Amino acid sequence: MAGDVTSLRAYFERGESDTAVTTKPLPPSLSSSPAGLWELMQAEARSHRDPVLRELTRPAVLDQPDFASALAFLLSRKLSSDLVRKATIFALVRDFQRSRPSTVEMAAADLVSIRARDPAATGYLVPFLFFKGFHAIQSYRLAHWLWHESRQPLAQYVQSRASELFAVDIHPAARLGQRIMFDHGTGIVVGETAVIEDDVALLQNVTLGGTGKESGDRHPKVRRGALIGTGAKVLGNIEIGEGAKVGAGSIVLKSVSPFTTVVGNPARVVGTRHEGLPSLTMDQTLPPLEYEI
Repeated sequence: MAGDVTSLRAYFERGESDTAVTTKPLPPSLSSSPAGLWELMQAEARSHRDPVLRELTRPAVLDQPDFASALAFLLSRKLSSDLVRKATIFALVRDFQRSRPSTVEMAAADLVSIRARDPAATGYLVPFLFFKGFHAIQSYRLAHWLWHESRQPLAQYVQSRASELFAVDIHPAARLGQRIMFDHGTGIVVGETAVIEDDVALLQNVTLGGTGKESGDRHPKVRRGALIGTGAKVLGNIEIGEGAKVGAGSIVLKSVSPFTTVVGNPARVVGTRHEGLPSLTMDQTLPPLEYEI
């Protein structure tokens, strides 16, 4: 597994992004295809001996024919309510997956990325079943499809339900890539015109919001491989450059250059330009500051 993680990081850093949201597929050799990932998840499920946990893993994983069906089963249990039945949501998710088969591959890539980057994820089954950042992103993808199918009220139902359940609020019109990691997830807000490219990592309580004074295109654009620390607020139609790092608690009101670290309120550049994508290592340390408070 350690070799897979090293290969995964090397693969990420070879990618180039020249579009608003990239969708570069992962190589099959990393077992990141839905079929390969599904074999690993089923093996993990069969290894569990806890009788209570098996009551969950059997219907959610062992009784499902493939990764796409398991994801639809999971989302139907999460997003249904007293007035919207599980079977209705399951059928809706399956229609979405058939209409946009690439989204199943993106979900698999998200899960593999979590396993590679999060030390709390010792396998694939636990983040699939329990990590609400992963659940929130998959719910967003369903809502995004509905939004562009001219079913905006239903998209907003999914957004609202996901916000209630996961404490993550992503507008259905926002544009997200893949291999995105919402670490812990709680309190993340992503506005209507925001863009989050591939390989980005956001920690809890991050806001990608507007300034409150504008309409139209008013939210941040977060480029590939950026890392935004806990509690940071990024406001306005600004750009967080590729590989940039935003320190915890920062308030960012101006664009951040690629491979640059900013911190503070208002955020300012610290240290020198770095190399690599901080989202892949999840290294949140900052260069030595030139001042003390």
